[in-house]
This record gives sequence, C-alpha cells and structure tokens, in this order.
Amino acid sequence: MNYDVIIIGAGPGGIFASYELLKLNNRLKIAVFEIGNALDKRKCPIDGKKIKSCIHCQTCGIMNGFGGAGAFSDGKYNITNQFGGNLYEYVGKDEAIALMQYVDAINCEYGGKDTKLYSTANSHLKKLCLQNDLHLLDAQVRHLGTDVNYIVLENLYNRLHEHVDFYFNTKVDTIHKIEGGYEIVSKDKSYTSTYCIVSTGRSGSKWMQNICESLDIPTKSNRVDIGVRVEIPSDVFSHLTDELYESKIVYRTKKYQDKVRTFCMNPKGVVVSENTNGIVTVNGHSYNDPSKYTTNTNFALLVSNKFTEPFKSSNEYGESIAKLSNMLGGGVIVQRFGDLIRGQRSNQHRIDGSFLTPTLKATPGDLALVIPKRQLDDIIEMIYALDKVAPGTASDDTLLYGVEVKFYNMQVDIDNNLETKHKGLFVIGDCSGVTHSLSHASASGVYVARKIAKEVINE
Repeated sequence: MNYDVIIIGAGPGGIFASYELLKLNNRLKIAVFEIGNALDKRKCPIDGKKIKSCIHCQTCGIMNGFGGAGAFSDGKYNITNQFGGNLYEYVGKDEAIALMQYVDAINCEYGGKDTKLYSTANSHLKKLCLQNDLHLLDAQVRHLGTDVNYIVLENLYNRLHEHVDFYFNTKVDTIHKIEGGYEIVSKDKSYTSTYCIVSTGRSGSKWMQNICESLDIPTKSNRVDIGVRVEIPSDVFSHLTDELYESKIVYRTKKYQDKVRTFCMNPKGVVVSENTNGIVTVNGHSYNDPSKYTTNTNFALLVSNKFTEPFKSSNEYGESIAKLSNMLGGGVIVQRFGDLIRGQRSNQHRIDGSFLTPTLKATPGDLALVIPKRQLDDIIEMIYALDKVAPGTASDDTLLYGVEVKFYNMQVDIDNNLETKHKGLFVIGDCSGVTHSLSHASASGVYVARKIAKEVINE
C-alpha cells in the first residue's frame, strides 16, 4: 500500500482525523486529497469593484480547499447535542460532548485561546423566549471569528504538512475496494491505502452519492433547509448576542405547524455569497477583531423540509429554488421586509433610502417570486415572532437576502464506528448526513482516527 490511511477532503473532519492519527501514531503514512487549494491560495475573486458577482471559478475558493466550507465562516464551534447533527446517536451523548470539548481545546491551543466561550446556561433569555412561544436551544459556543479561525487553520496546517502528504487541486474520481484496502483514482493516477476516510463536506454531496452507488452502500434521503438571511441593525439583537453570541431559536408556525429556526448568527458581521455546485447562495461571516465590526447583525431563518416516499431528491428541490433566484437576480436577491409584506418588488431607490446599509451588493427584487408560499409564510410569521423578543426585527427596513439553502447529504448507512459495510471505509463529517456543523464534523474525525489507531495497534 502507498499509505496506511487516505483521507478525502481537507475540511474540519479530515483535518482533525489527520491531526489525531498523527498524534496517536506518528509512524502512520497519511495522505489527504482535496479538490480545492491550500489555505494560503484560497481566494474569492469578488472584490466589489471590478468583480461584483460570482464568476463560477473551477473550484470555489469559499467552499473548497484546506479548512473546507468553514474556513472563511465566522468560526463558531457549538458544543451541544441539541443541534449541529446527530453524532450522539452513533457515539453516545457523553462521548459526543467530550469529543467536541477536545476539539475546542485543540482550537484554543492552536491560536484560539483568547476567544470567548459563550453559554446559554442559566440565561434569563430562555424564559423570555418561552414566554413568546420561542425555544432557545442549549449550547456552549466558541466564537473564533473569521480572522482567528484562519489563524487556527494555518497553525494546524503547519503542524500537519511535514508529516502528511497533501494533494491539493486533486479531484478523486472514484474509490475501488481492493484486497487489503482501497484504491483511490484521480485522473490517470491511483493511490492505495489500508484505510480510507471520506470527509468531503456538503459541497461533495453529489460526488458522495455516486461513490455510494458504485460501492453499493445504502443511503436514504435527507432534508433540505430553505430560507433567507436577515440583516438588521446590531442593536436590535444586542441583548441576545452580547450574552449568547449565537442564539439558536426554534419556532413552530401557527399556520402550517412547520419548524423555523435561526441559524449562523453573525453579530456586527457581513452578508456574503457562496457557490455550491455552481449555484450562488447567501451566507454570513463575522470577525473577532473589533476593527472589522459593522453596525449590522445577520442570521439565517431556515424552514426544514423533510420529504417522504416516493420523493428522494431533496437537494435537487433546494437547488431548483436557488437556481430560480440566480435566474431572476443574477445571483443573490435582496428585499426590504416592508416591501415583501406589501407585495412590492424592492428597487435600488428604496434600498438606498433605507436606514439600514446592506453589507452585500445584491440585486433588489421580489423573493415572493422565488421562495414557495409555504416557506415564505413560515419566514414572515417567524419574523413577527422574533419581533416580540427583539423589537425592530419586523421593521420595514429589515433586509432579506435570498435564497439561503442548506444542503444535507443523504444519510449514508454507517455503523457506530462511522464505518460502512466495507471494512476500513469510513464516512465522516457533513458528507455522511450525520453532522451539520464545524464542531460535530471535527469530533467525528477525532472519533474515527482513534478507532483506526486502536486497530493498527491490535493488528
């Protein structure tokens, strides 16, 4: 074999798997294959001046490369079993929390020690939410910020690259099961290993589906979350963000009994666009450095859509809505909440006349022409519900960017070791359908690395 362990994907799962393997057994030969660039070469060409919208690079500098899709996120690591995935169903609740705490300790050791750890424990805000039929989920939140998150990743790469072979800008075409291990094929080259860890993230969902089909690994359809990114003056949510930073609030709508949730809150942050499989959607970033603060806060409002038989194309459903937004707006669409309520299309004149200055250059438009009525009704009802605990959320000038779509991989059939039916082939992180967050994905990498290291010792 060329390697003892091959890891496909250099996102949080792959990084922490290689880190833990190296720590437990520095004699292991490890390779990491990544479709994107090394961290220092990852760059989005959008500068807001010469290039104002996505030009569809061969590999997206925001979504792919060392650090994965979370490299330029605001670096929030949520230590909780209440959201971010269902890793605890495989490894146990206590073990899942312990793994996430271990990841947090490593992040602190490699550059994040001066960042703040927030907690919902004993917060009076939980009572305030309950009094208004909203539900604040429990969590500890380590906020690294986009800037410190980059430093942590840089330090981790420096720790790894002298001992681990990284193959950047290398797409893995297929995985073959061979005697004693696996063969990884990329164009006209192949590499072999005893163990293979797949950690391609949510951007690798279609690729993962093809791999599962070729290796006859059972899967089942998962959910897709559709919504908007809300931008408001930071003062509106300051009583929540100052104490909790990230407040995960869930609401069950009266009209449809659907669940809507806040997601990825970025106090004093910026709204950004991102490219997933050629489709431009919206996201948010924030920084730890006060000099980079804005006067706005942004967060997503997402409606979870879980489909039943015979429908199995949840991601394609989400993609079709995002494509419609791209068709109408050439990318991301922005609309004032007041315009949406009155059935008006936002235009640049009304955007410019608002008291809120957008942090993303987007096309003014009408989200009612893009988002299905049920999801849009859910979002509007949620905004009015949030206005009760954060007055000003339902202001006319509140900006809604669309669409935000969170694609989830189909649930891959894996056991409690996160191992497929094929011995030595593991699927971790968001591409497994098990995790949906930085902390859970990282924890899954540590968990599998320990399993492999233990097997190597026992062989």
